[in-house]
Amino acid sequence: MLGFLTLHPQAFGLDISDLSLKVAQLEKKQHGFRLASYGIGELAEGVIEGGEIKNEDKLVSSIQKTLKQVKGKKIRTRYVIAALPEEKAFVQVIQLPRMNKKELAAAIRFQAESYIPYPIDTVYLDFSVIRPLHNHLNHLDVLVASLPREVVDTYMSALKRAGLIPLALEIDAVALTRTVIEKGVTPIPMLVVDIGQARTKVSIFSGYSIRFTTSLSICSKQFTDAVARALHVDEERAEELKRQYGLYTPEDALGQEVFQAVTPVAADFIEQIRKYLEYYETHAPHQHLGKLQKNIKKIMLCGGGANLKGLPEFLMRALKIEVVVGNPWINILSPGTQELPMLSFPESLSYSTALGLALRGVQTRKLYD
Repeated sequence: MLGFLTLHPQAFGLDISDLSLKVAQLEKKQHGFRLASYGIGELAEGVIEGGEIKNEDKLVSSIQKTLKQVKGKKIRTRYVIAALPEEKAFVQVIQLPRMNKKELAAAIRFQAESYIPYPIDTVYLDFSVIRPLHNHLNHLDVLVASLPREVVDTYMSALKRAGLIPLALEIDAVALTRTVIEKGVTPIPMLVVDIGQARTKVSIFSGYSIRFTTSLSICSKQFTDAVARALHVDEERAEELKRQYGLYTPEDALGQEVFQAVTPVAADFIEQIRKYLEYYETHAPHQHLGKLQKNIKKIMLCGGGANLKGLPEFLMRALKIEVVVGNPWINILSPGTQELPMLSFPESLSYSTALGLALRGVQTRKLYD
């Protein structure tokens, strides 16, 4: 079919974070999907801070430049699915009696006023009914998400000024879990930790849905900065040493120095993770998993920071919980595929959210094909 005749245009994914832009576009194969285009662009410090756009002109320019420099196929569509900053979002699972869609929308708006820490007229509100892993008949579990209108409107403005048409906007944690949670469901509660350059996002996922999401102050850059300070080297050299040695304890003196530099940051990271593990244990809601699950059973690491050598083992020893590195291709590549994606696995970890946004783009289109 000619592209200009389609009623359901193809969309690419755009992950906007405080320090970078990541672009991904998928295309459908006979079985599964393939990566058609990808790219990364840097954002200067101060363009976005804490998820808030501070310099819209520079963001617009960076988006346009990044799209022109993508690898693979040229992106020809103007339709985009973009991520909204999780740290500005409020996510809550609420229970409601069973009712029809019209009644549900009204009931959620009424109930949301009790949960959302902003006046209801100052936020955009969205929701989805959570499918139970085991059936229940007497109520609905509903995931409710809201973001301040002023934050969303600035992202919409920047995207439109960059010449794009936003087909959908969603919280970045939702896009991430679409990528790394196999078939979108897990029978055990899982902590998904997305370690980015400027921030780390933490989500609790169980059954078919996110249950909780927040941000941590520890990020990948802090590990690099610790090496730079301890060894008196510039940031580029510190990044190189961090990647070379990480949290392993080699016998050579330089490796020992790197390990000693990053260990305090890793210890702080563990304490912040432990706080949310304890939070879940004391606030675990019913989740229709077949049996009560009051403990997180697995931690999944994602994002570029998940490439830090020795980090899974370091966390596992300290927290006594299974720790794995997420697979961004688990819901994209068909089982048994012989075709390798253009991105290497370590590179693809930093594209996890962008791939989740791109996956929504092709899945949305697929529904109408």
